[in-house]
Amino acid sequence: MKQPGQDIDKRALRFRLFGDLWDLARAASPTHLHLRNRLLTVILLSVVIDLAASGTILVVEGAAPGSNIAGFWDAFYWTTSQLLTISSTMANPVTTAGQALCLLLDLYAITVVSTLAGMFSAFFYRRGEERDPVRGGRP
Repeated sequence: MKQPGQDIDKRALRFRLFGDLWDLARAASPTHLHLRNRLLTVILLSVVIDLAASGTILVVEGAAPGSNIAGFWDAFYWTTSQLLTISSTMANPVTTAGQALCLLLDLYAITVVSTLAGMFSAFFYRRGEERDPVRGGRP
């Protein structure tokens, strides 16, 4: 059964989420600016690595017998799937160089996820310090 005021709480939460994202986009505080710059760096680096790895896997796997990589789209799809899910619906690379690249992409993806977790935890810690510098953001 629906509780009175439940819709208001959801709307307030949605508004707060969009407000927080807007604060991040416009760098409302030095902490927001720091997080925004770090996120942009990680995103841009990931796009560059995705495109470079796509080209590399196409060169390495494109002509290999038994490979599912037939063109740049296949290479881009495989590489992006590896980076986002550490897996792919396509078969694993058949060449040694392709397998090594696969491992490097997996390591990069795990590192990025860990880095993002650290960036957000540092952000929330700093925001707590900004809001209550005497107690260091602790209740």
